[in-house]
Amino acid sequence: MQFRLSDTFTDSLSRLSADEQKAIKITAFDLQQNPASPGLKFHRIDKSKDKHFWSVRVGSAICA
Repeated sequence: MQFRLSDTFTDSLSRLSADEQKAIKITAFDLQQNPASPGLKFHRIDKSKDKHFWSVRVGSAICA
């Protein structure tokens, strides 16, 4: 599995609280260590040019 972050990831991350940033960084690390982890919440990007493009949600409480 290839991992890619958008160009705006760092800017978006910097606008969040320290606790939200921590949750996101932990999720990104967990994803890289074990993409099959049952705690991850994947969502297929429906209108992507690449049919294999997915997003991972950290939690419903974080809305950026």
